Amino acid sequence: MDQQNQQQNQSTIANPKTQVPETPQMSDRDYLNDMLATEKYMTSSYSTALNEASHQALYQDVQGICNESQQCQRDLFNLMFEKGWYSFEACDAQKINQSYQQFQGYTNQFPYS
Repeated sequence: MDQQNQQQNQSTIANPKTQVPETPQMSDRDYLNDMLATEKYMTSSYSTALNEASHQALYQDVQGICNESQQCQRDLFNLMFEKGWYSFEACDAQKINQSYQQFQGYTNQFPYS
């Protein structure tokens, strides 16, 4: 079992976790997680607004706000990753190549290819 845990640790991309107290009150991690979820939602909503904007000046205003929201989202993500509260599973080259091959066949279905 230890070998399996070591393999999982080797395939995880993460920083050491910053400890947070286990209390009923919201921790820094909880606040950041909530803010990140909100920014993701807002960015998605701004994207919809951009698709439906009928006036160029309105489009440009919403686009600027959307860009700011996306930057906030990225900054929050980077902070959470830095603190070890966000991690990824590393993927080996064989899995990446397999996915690439799987989706490569879809390109002939695109109307603009």
